Amino acid sequence: QVHLVESGGGLVQAGGSLRLSCEVSGSFFSGYNMGWFRRTPGKEREFVARITRTGVSAPYASSVKGRFTISRDNANTVVYLQMNSLKPEDTGVYYCAAGRDGMWRTDSYTYWGQGTQVTVSS
Repeated sequence: QVHLVESGGGLVQAGGSLRLSCEVSGSFFSGYNMGWFRRTPGKEREFVARITRTGVSAPYASSVKGRFTISRDNANTVVYLQMNSLKPEDTGVYYCAAGRDGMWRTDSYTYWGQGTQVTVSS
C-alpha cells in the first residue's frame, strides 16, 4: 500500500508563511518525482512545484516562483513545500503527488494524498 499524507495547512495572514509536509509510505519514494498541486476556489487542480528523484526542484508555477520552495528528504520519505509571502489567492487545498516521471501534468502522477487546506486572510 502506498499512502501520501499531507499536513501543515492552516489559517495565516497575508504575508505570512507555512510549511507543508507530505509523508510517504512505501519503498518507492526515492525513485519517484514528487509534486505539489492545489485546487483554489473556482479553479481546476493546478500545478505548483515539482522535485525530481535526484533533488532538482523545478519547475515552479509562475504564480509561486520566488515565494515557494519544494524540497525532499529521501531518508525520511518526506516532501516539503515552504510557502512564504502568502497571498489570499494562494488559498486552497494543497495536494502532494508521486509519479515516476511526474512533471506539471496531473496525469503524470500515480499516487495522490488527500490534501490539506491553506487559507490566507487579507
